[in-house]
Amino acid sequence: MNLSRVLLVDDHRIVTEGLKSLLVGKFELAGVVADGLALVEAAQTLRPDVIVADISMPVLNGIEALEMLRTHGLEIPIVFLTMHREVSYARRALEAGAAGYVLKHAAPEELVQAIHSALEGGTFVSPALAGAVFMSLRSEAVEPVDLVAQLTARQREILCMLAEGYSAKQIAMQFSISSRTVEFHKYKMMELLGIKSTAKLVRLAIEHGLNQL
Repeated sequence: MNLSRVLLVDDHRIVTEGLKSLLVGKFELAGVVADGLALVEAAQTLRPDVIVADISMPVLNGIEALEMLRTHGLEIPIVFLTMHREVSYARRALEAGAAGYVLKHAAPEELVQAIHSALEGGTFVSPALAGAVFMSLRSEAVEPVDLVAQLTARQREILCMLAEGYSAKQIAMQFSISSRTVEFHKYKMMELLGIKSTAKLVRLAIEHGLNQL
């Protein structure tokens, strides 16, 4: 079985060495780089399946690197592994399109879970922060009916499940449809709402309380 390829990005070698030990056997290491600009360059040449990156790094920070990737049209999911516990950092990362936000002091299993979630099109936030982050997002919700009115009933159902952290495969099983059909609905919603990443689609759903429908 082919393993998913992971690019590691952190300017502390002791961190990347520890990550290698954690991920060995579960994923294939695509490469290791130490700053945000190198992240962008490596993503373009190595084309990993997922990127695990710090936020605070030289040259470009992780969020700036993510934004640059998106301007280049690369939709490789990024999971941030960071010391920053502030909700503002997590929100900014999710708004930029991050697929995951994991705290460095969290259990190692959280990072593995976040990577799998990212590979399946989901969004993962460390449980220690998730409640505060989602409450913060919901506090800014405005006129959810206008958004809901633009979606079909099936699209609303799928979006609700995406916002609750379900993968496309899990949603497909729930509704007895193919994963490809789920992806079709997801991208139609993104096109309709003018959103360019799954993470932003999920964030919008949470903002509008669609995961509570």
